[in-house]
Amino acid sequence: MDRVLRLGIDVGGTNTDAVLLAGDTVVASAKEASTADVTTGIARAISAVVASRPGLAREVAAVMIGTTHFLNALVDGSHLAPTAVIRLGLPAAAAVPPLSGWPERLRASVGGHVFLCHGGHEYDGRLIAPFDPAEFRAALDAAHHAGARSYAISSVFSPVAPDLELAAAQILAEELPDAPVSLSHEIGTLGLLERENATAINAALRELAERVTDGLVAAVRAARVDAPIFLSSNDGALMGVEYARRFPVTTLASGPANSMRGAAVLAGRSTCTVIDVGGTTVDIGVLEQGYPREAPDDVSVALVPTNVRMPDVISLSFGGGSVVGGSAERPTLGPRSVGLRLRQDALVFGGDVLTATDIAVAAGRCDLGDRSLTRGVPRPLVDAVLGGVRQSVADAVDRMRLSVDPVTAVVVGGGGAIVPDDLPEVAEVLRPDHHEVANAVGAAVARVSGEVDRVVTVTGTGARDAVEAAAQEAVDRAIAAGARPSTVQVVDTVRLPLNYLPGEAYRVRVKAVGELALQDPPPELRHG
Repeated sequence: MDRVLRLGIDVGGTNTDAVLLAGDTVVASAKEASTADVTTGIARAISAVVASRPGLAREVAAVMIGTTHFLNALVDGSHLAPTAVIRLGLPAAAAVPPLSGWPERLRASVGGHVFLCHGGHEYDGRLIAPFDPAEFRAALDAAHHAGARSYAISSVFSPVAPDLELAAAQILAEELPDAPVSLSHEIGTLGLLERENATAINAALRELAERVTDGLVAAVRAARVDAPIFLSSNDGALMGVEYARRFPVTTLASGPANSMRGAAVLAGRSTCTVIDVGGTTVDIGVLEQGYPREAPDDVSVALVPTNVRMPDVISLSFGGGSVVGGSAERPTLGPRSVGLRLRQDALVFGGDVLTATDIAVAAGRCDLGDRSLTRGVPRPLVDAVLGGVRQSVADAVDRMRLSVDPVTAVVVGGGGAIVPDDLPEVAEVLRPDHHEVANAVGAAVARVSGEVDRVVTVTGTGARDAVEAAAQEAVDRAIAAGARPSTVQVVDTVRLPLNYLPGEAYRVRVKAVGELALQDPPPELRHG
């Protein structure tokens, strides 16, 4: 039997969506309430889509999952491992110690174990100070006895010279062989503090990543689907389960990336504005040539600045499950949400909480639950809430605009009914079929990527040769990661002169993407 179907799954805070795709055509879809244990909601969603035809599970060639587990854990400050952050940079780089500027609650959640050791490099690759193995071993011993279970190692300018981080990792493997370690040169770019923060976040999520990925795999196998499993990353590309276990920080923005890619497929538009309405937030981003526009290098996650690559998204603090209060003169909407209890607490489902979904039903904008249960909601309040949504969404769309030309907006997500069709300065508002499960569609159509991001110094030949070499390496990495060679193309090239470095130095970043080779034996994915 040919395996031609893709199973896409999106696990959100309110709903878990699943879709089966043949090419870009939706064969079956399901939306189930997310559950506290997560795996139950996934199992229900998979069962709902594969139950439409006997034997369908055996036709699934690959399973792609997008999840907000790790972002939610970071925002809540829960399920984080006690983490030691060890910086190699003394006698320099001591003015601002690791974890500086973190919210106190989050810093406490990871234990606040920070250490400074000698090492690091100057921007031109010269040593700041020799690495001291004895000093590093002493820091490890202190961290271990203080309760640290995961380790983040950063070294000044390690993207230029990673050898000291690798030497430290070797010692850590000898002293604490079972301890997970995250190295900053594998995670972030040049900026020390932002790279170090991203590495510390990754380290704090490592234990949770083990439990979550094990649970995701178990839920898929329990539904009798034996196809290879991938997770989607911040840029909408695929990565293997083992990679996700090592680098959970790369999944933090997979939700918005999936919704935008899904919107592009469902609406047949490669360039547009995407408005994704979930249960607790509205995420607004821009698609350019079919891919999410990326944010500048520095992106704050849970109020912590990082330099992990993520989509450029504006998040509004309300969604379909947000609680409505106040009066017609002074209405309130969010940020409190009923979340995964929408189908128990909302008025239209027999509950006693007035939500944004109730407002949409009362206004006749969607047919959900029992509309008669919203009879007591004052019409002026309904109009006032919808007016506030219209203004907030329009302002965000305007902030994302790069020209004065009217844009096309594609509305997706289960709470999309609260967004009106007459947004100012928007040429058209599209609501494609299956828009309510766009995130899962985006996960299912995700591609495989290969990426190169490095600093190069050239002498006389210019940067052209270096860029061409990086492009070929990015293509090779995408193919090695499982992309079909005939589909791989370079989609992003950045050549940034670094005038503060000696000689002719550039930061070269190249990204290539391709379709997953479904019929070939699945390799273990290696992400750029």
